[in-house]
Amino acid sequence: MKSIYDPWRKTAHLACWVLMGVLLLVGCASKPSPPPQRPSTPPVREEPRPTVSRPQPPQTPLPPTARPYTVLGQTYQPLTSADGFSEEGVASWYGPQFHAKRTASGEVYNMYDLTAAHRILPMQTKIRVTNLENGKAVVLRVNDRGPFVGNRIVDLSYKAAQELDVIRPGTAKVRVEALGRWPGGIPGRFFVQVGSFSQRENADRLMREMRAGGYSGSRTVQAEIDGQTFWRVQVGEFGNLDKAEAARSQIARQTPGAFVIAD
Repeated sequence: MKSIYDPWRKTAHLACWVLMGVLLLVGCASKPSPPPQRPSTPPVREEPRPTVSRPQPPQTPLPPTARPYTVLGQTYQPLTSADGFSEEGVASWYGPQFHAKRTASGEVYNMYDLTAAHRILPMQTKIRVTNLENGKAVVLRVNDRGPFVGNRIVDLSYKAAQELDVIRPGTAKVRVEALGRWPGGIPGRFFVQVGSFSQRENADRLMREMRAGGYSGSRTVQAEIDGQTFWRVQVGEFGNLDKAEAARSQIARQTPGAFVIAD
């Protein structure tokens, strides 16, 4: 016989199952959701840094006598320093045919001065030349370029050749030793040549600029070369070689070809 409580039990069981489903849904709903994933950060692109060029200190241009030059197909590179220089070879001499002509340094050659020509030693280098055949020695000043013949290493002035007894034989085996720079107080009348023009008005214009710049003794000098007339602008004047060289170094920053001459 059926119990009168059967329908109630079924109803109770059904309610129980419904309640458990609700609780399960609530429990799932209350469970914390995982945090959203952060979007991946794209790599930072580094822009190339601009290259900053640091200003270089202005360099004083080399005088013409310190630059490479070519004679008879042979190129020579003058030394920037004579420190420790020594060599042995053949010396020759030059005299009357060059007397009163310009040397490579711009000076007027005087064959009675104790000077010498060398291919690569700096101008105004003080040298001792010893005649290895008789032991005689003399101290000279380099103010010219040469010699350019065979194995010769130095060209002596007439006076220097006399001191070393080289006049009669013409050549001699010698030793050349650098003793430093010749003292700069060489007296004389020096100028710095800053330009040469075929038009007189261009030379006069530059000469006026030089005078306005503080070189009140500046001048223009006429010269004839191969039948053509040139006007040379020369800044000065200076009472010794050191002062002229100091002015040349300053002027050469604007006029790289400037060089010292002796009057």
